[in-house]
Amino acid sequence: MPRHRRAIPEINAGSMADIAFLLLIFFLVTTSIIDEKGLTIKLPPIPKQQQAPPSVLQRNVFDIQLKENNQIMVQGEMVSVQSLSNQLMTFIDNTNRNPNYSESPRSAVVILKTDPKASYGAYIDLQNTLRSSYLVLRERYSLKTYNKHFNDLILGSPERQQVEQAYPIKISEAELVNP
Repeated sequence: MPRHRRAIPEINAGSMADIAFLLLIFFLVTTSIIDEKGLTIKLPPIPKQQQAPPSVLQRNVFDIQLKENNQIMVQGEMVSVQSLSNQLMTFIDNTNRNPNYSESPRSAVVILKTDPKASYGAYIDLQNTLRSSYLVLRERYSLKTYNKHFNDLILGSPERQQVEQAYPIKISEAELVNP
């Protein structure tokens, strides 16, 4: 007697690709992509040749040190973040009145030396303080000169460029070297 072979039932895999595709679309649609923003700092261009650093008078240098324990020293004295802003604005906006401060806002240079063991949060707070101090000075100059807020000046306009040139942000960063 001949034996008939029974057909082995097969699983229809044709719809598996559809299911995988639908799952992929579901996860793409429901997943949120976090757009992290870092510090927006404009780096200087790479010099074409070895250039000597520009000479800066010591009176135009505002020296800030962020120590290992997150303490801030300005010109060798301990200060708080709150008082740093006022000291910096006084230093920058001196315009030859006090011989211990900068000759002009264009001449002022902030040198920030950070200990590698300082916390990132303290560094960010310090950077925010420095930038906001410059923005306050630009705001004052813009209101006095153009009777407009600095942020209301159109990017690239001659007025905004003049304000930015009057109070250029010159912050030099270095690693704090302990003696």
